[in-house]
Amino acid sequence: MIKAVSWNMAAIYAPLEELLAMDADIALLQEVRPGMWEYLNEARESVAVSPYEPWFQYHPTTGERSYDRWPVIVKLSDRVEVEWFKQVAPTWALAEDEMSVSDIGAIAAARVIPLDGREPFIVVSMYARWHRPHPVTGGGWIHSDAAAHRIISDLTAFVPYYDADEPPHRILAAGDLNVDYDDFGRGTDAFSRRANTIFGRMSALGLEYVGPQHPNGRQADPRPEHLPEDTKNVATYYSVGSSPANARLQLDHVFASRGFHHSVRTRARNGVNEWGSSDHCRIVIEVGN
Repeated sequence: MIKAVSWNMAAIYAPLEELLAMDADIALLQEVRPGMWEYLNEARESVAVSPYEPWFQYHPTTGERSYDRWPVIVKLSDRVEVEWFKQVAPTWALAEDEMSVSDIGAIAAARVIPLDGREPFIVVSMYARWHRPHPVTGGGWIHSDAAAHRIISDLTAFVPYYDADEPPHRILAAGDLNVDYDDFGRGTDAFSRRANTIFGRMSALGLEYVGPQHPNGRQADPRPEHLPEDTKNVATYYSVGSSPANARLQLDHVFASRGFHHSVRTRARNGVNEWGSSDHCRIVIEVGN
């Protein structure tokens, strides 16, 4: 069994030691600052991070990087080998070690090779970061679904063709999408309807939703009003000024290729005493045969 963990680190160092203390093989992290992946690279011999810098742009006026945190794939044990994909601007033809990235700070991917002889698979760390509306149209809403759809478009490069029953690809994609899952359209607000287009597109690519869902994690109490009464969502995020005990939203999700998904088990480590030092809890992912 390969054990992975998906975790939004909130751009702080404190969760790094908690991550290194886990008996995991691979980490799919979000909101990692540049110095943090250098810290991980120097942690111990079995730990390694991509040798490639994430794709970024410089601000045309200030000359600064346009974003300060990224998703990162981390090798945590000697039970796997990892081949990272170098991020490049979108292009029609990719080299074997490249991946197109269309939104800064939104995606990272790597190929995981289990050393016990099981088949390799691709892992993707996703962070659907918030964007502001255009000043011409105005409005106060920020949105994450645009970034999520760019992530899915980038993921499509790893899906050369697929069958409705069991596609040939083996992909594990996890991370913070900044939207709730509400079982395809039963939510009561416009934001939920927009969010569900994300889950529908993933399914169309042969990527099944694998949670985590209750009972594999603690549910919010009281239930968020925009979700149906029988929701199985588990709380994975608490807002500023709150605490793990008051966490309400499930913003972190896991998908796996149809067929491959039968070997994937997920659980939210979202108990008050096991939450960790980020505002997001850890999602533990077990990949079997």
